[in-house]
Amino acid sequence: MSALVRVLIVDDEPLVRAGLTMVIGSSRDITVVGEAADGNEVAAAVDTYAPDVVLMDIRMPTLDGLAATEQLRTRPDPPEVIVLTTFDADEYVLRALRAGAGGFLLKHTPPAEILRAITRVAAGEPILSPTVTRQLIAHLSDTGAAGRRQHATAALHQLSPREREVAVAVGQGKPNAEIAGELFMSVATVKAHISRILAKLELNNRTQVALLAHDAGLTG
Repeated sequence: MSALVRVLIVDDEPLVRAGLTMVIGSSRDITVVGEAADGNEVAAAVDTYAPDVVLMDIRMPTLDGLAATEQLRTRPDPPEVIVLTTFDADEYVLRALRAGAGGFLLKHTPPAEILRAITRVAAGEPILSPTVTRQLIAHLSDTGAAGRRQHATAALHQLSPREREVAVAVGQGKPNAEIAGELFMSVATVKAHISRILAKLELNNRTQVALLAHDAGLTG
């Protein structure tokens, strides 16, 4: 029997925390181990409860979910983070994804999808496809785009030509099987390339790879 996925809920609204606790309580495979009402409580809560996944509200009064996510992702062996938001075109969401969050959920997401997302993220699978990421980007300002392009281009130059091909394919939202077919390699080889890309560029997940490829202008 697999271990329960341990979840920490971070939200400044008690009703939201109670609702999420109720949803998660319906699952045999996931358990809520603790709560926090603001981003400045997250570090201590993670030390106390050792969660596998943090459900992190974006907008909180003292320390927002973005800053809390950035702090968490600098820790050794950090928990995975799913950011919670009311809007799907929220600049904070994109910044949280760049900081290493495994995905985002709208607060009105159906309970079954919330449980599925927690399970997937706990297993190391980002829940936001590059296609959805591009849709999110399309709603947001291009402020700082030139600087991001320069940074992304320099980062991708660290990769081998084959690794860059894989990174671009990830940025185009293609699953591993499709990448393997197009680049004439096995799925295992694609996964190995993605692992090397993450290690070389010090990234957390393929969503960050997709964002980098987009910033470099390679996914059009």
